[in-house]
Amino acid sequence: MKTELQTADAIRRPVRGAQAPPSTTDTAIQSTSITQMSVQPTAIVYCESNFAKIDGKTANGLVRHSEAYRILSVIDSDHAGHNSGLVLDAAMNHIPIFEDLDTAVAHETVTPDTFIYGMAPSTGRLSPADRGVVLDAIARGMNIVSGLHEYLSDDTEIAQAASERRVTIRDIRKPKPSKGMRLFDGRVANVDALRIAVLGTDCAIGKRTTATVLARALNAQGIKTVLVGTGQTGLMQGAKYGVAMDAVPPQFCCGELEGAIVAASQAEQPDVILIEGQGALSHPAFCTSAFILRGSQPDAVILQHAPKRAHRCDFPNMLMPTPASEIALIEAFSDTKVIGVTLNHEGMSEAEITNTIAGLSERLGLPVTDALSRPAAHLLAMVVAAYPGLQQGVPVAAI
Repeated sequence: MKTELQTADAIRRPVRGAQAPPSTTDTAIQSTSITQMSVQPTAIVYCESNFAKIDGKTANGLVRHSEAYRILSVIDSDHAGHNSGLVLDAAMNHIPIFEDLDTAVAHETVTPDTFIYGMAPSTGRLSPADRGVVLDAIARGMNIVSGLHEYLSDDTEIAQAASERRVTIRDIRKPKPSKGMRLFDGRVANVDALRIAVLGTDCAIGKRTTATVLARALNAQGIKTVLVGTGQTGLMQGAKYGVAMDAVPPQFCCGELEGAIVAASQAEQPDVILIEGQGALSHPAFCTSAFILRGSQPDAVILQHAPKRAHRCDFPNMLMPTPASEIALIEAFSDTKVIGVTLNHEGMSEAEITNTIAGLSERLGLPVTDALSRPAAHLLAMVVAAYPGLQQGVPVAAI
């Protein structure tokens, strides 16, 4: 296998480089469509002590949905011996959880192709213990995929080990030179597809999951929909169009996202383009929501909220905003409208979910649902209620 310490192509999809879907051959990726890959590379996802937690959101997402890789197992000694679907969503799947890399590899007849670092720690960096596991995976001949802000392909020890074993390192967040990046030029206004951004009241709150569920529901109804990814997990899952927003210098963020949306519109001619949100517009630690609203110029927004979350992730002294305050901020900041609210039901009983849906809907005057605990039809109905022409085949520009 050709050694390839890839530099991420943090630009609009279709992309080539570290953010592109993986290749199953020994040569660099030529195709820009994951549907053209005959076989998904197999992968083990490393998520020690963090699976089904906030910092394990990359592993959580890959277990729920992955087009680019066939996920074989998860590593987390806290849940070893359990089924990942049961742990995460109380629904059995085919992905077991193992104590360590030795056990996970021994479970397979051949060594898996890929080792995915499935955590998103607030530091964005590799711990000493995790470094040892990465080096172990390389020694076994496994390619490495990482979404850390610390680029493993720039790490002398890790890069040398990968070179010796002739394996690839895919740093999702490693940007290309800024001279190749795109500035906003307003072409998103010429996109005919309905543009809906899925934003939230905090980071790691389920925006990508809700967007994925909604995309499936719309496509199942014959409403052609493309999801534009904006973060590491969506790109790892195999998003055909997208950009890792926090890997791009601020002056290019709006233009790079606009480019992804324009590319999706021109190549796919969809009825709907969903844009995955990042962070929260009201969150002082993140600016990505502002760039998403500016770069995508969405016709509508769906807001994701966790009612039982008392404070922002990693900020215990920073209280969560209310959905009403976030909606007011979004609609004041951008020429758009919030058409519904979706819940992250962490820490909630079934009765609490039901009561919260009813109470929030009444207070806000908007449809409210939960993408995971309620039928996807409810999420679909939220969009169709706002844009009924979608089901009647009316061109979106006329809606």
